[in-house]
Amino acid sequence: TSNLGDLHFSPTAAAKGNLLAEGVPEEKIYVTGNTVVDALRYIIEHHRSFSDPALERLVESTARLILLTAHRRESWGAGLREIFAAVRDLVRDFSDVQVVFPVHRNPVVRDQATAAFGGQERIHLIPPPAYNDFVRLMQRAYLVLTDSGGIQEEAPGLGVPVVVLRNTTERPEGLATGNAVLAGTRREGIYRLVADLLQDREKHRQMALAPNPYGDGKASVRIRDAIYHHFGRIADRPRDYVI
Repeated sequence: TSNLGDLHFSPTAAAKGNLLAEGVPEEKIYVTGNTVVDALRYIIEHHRSFSDPALERLVESTARLILLTAHRRESWGAGLREIFAAVRDLVRDFSDVQVVFPVHRNPVVRDQATAAFGGQERIHLIPPPAYNDFVRLMQRAYLVLTDSGGIQEEAPGLGVPVVVLRNTTERPEGLATGNAVLAGTRREGIYRLVADLLQDREKHRQMALAPNPYGDGKASVRIRDAIYHHFGRIADRPRDYVI
């Protein structure tokens, strides 16, 4: 689609670099941030409470909340077993944490999650919540453990450190700015990184305060202005999003 586009709205400077490497003219590229951060800000502003009272009761605990999501196909089987074992170990060794796991509806993931966590104290398996409720769960989380690409962009906008449960990620910007760490899918590696963040509050604080490389909530405005500029409606080219 890049070959067909007249305008390119890159979420980050690194994404712009990829387009330049493909031969897209620089004047056609605008670095805008990602509109997912705009949506996140909208939800925060307009949904100040959980729509599901059960979730509100769940997070009333004084325990530190770890929000877990895991569903990627490449982790099915051994990968998920390792991830889930690390989570069990962490809950066993840190009595002041609880885990909330919105379980993907795919039966492969659901069956593994139920087998690993069924009846485990302080590990709560819930159906996938509405987006506004999920955002509020992220807001309340001390850490997010995830293999989701989108959550890697959203959680930094809420000041929540991200532990990426993958061996590689297509969102390296969060690793570079310090919002996220790459844990892989091995039990020992995940445990070591998460335990370090639970014990070292200064390291957690630095990750929480790292600038969000994926946007500031104004991507839609920049995109609008870029379109106006392209068609001669406004004279000045909108400034690129920079951290």
